[in-house]
Amino acid sequence: MISPKEYDNIVKKNSPKSKCFVNSIKAFLIGGAICAAGQGLLNLYQAIGLDKEPSKTLTSVTLIFLGILLTAIGVYDKIAKHGGAGTLVPITGFANAVSSPAIEFKSEGFVAGLGAKLFIIAGPVIVYGVSASIIYGAILWILHMFGITLF
Repeated sequence: MISPKEYDNIVKKNSPKSKCFVNSIKAFLIGGAICAAGQGLLNLYQAIGLDKEPSKTLTSVTLIFLGILLTAIGVYDKIAKHGGAGTLVPITGFANAVSSPAIEFKSEGFVAGLGAKLFIIAGPVIVYGVSASIIYGAILWILHMFGITLF
C-alpha cells in the first residue's frame, strides 16, 4: 500500500500540465463570440423594426435554437473542446446541457425516452431554482413581518 504523499507524487508526475492561461484566453474568446453573436442578433431584430422587448425574446429563442441545433449535429461539442468554460454562456450552455442527453433517447422510445432524458439536467436545475426562490421569498417575508426591509 502506498502512502498519500507517494500517491500525490505519482499523480503529479503523470498528470498533464495545465494550460490555464491558454485555456482562459480560448474561453474568453469563444464566450465573447457567443455573446457578440447574441448582440448581433438583437441589433438585427431591432434593425428590421421589432421593438426592444420582442427583439430580446427572439434573440433568446434564436440562441437556444442554435445551441440545440449545433448540439444535434455535433458541432457544439467541438466548439466546447476548444472553448471550455466559454461555451457555458448561460443560454447556449443550458440548451446544450438539456439537449445532449435528449439526443440519446432511442433505446427508451421517443415519448418516454425523450421526455425523461430532457429532464436529466433541466429537472434538478428547475427544482433548485424553484426551491431556492421559495426559501428566499419565505425568509424575506419573515423578515418583513418583523419590520426588517432589505430591498
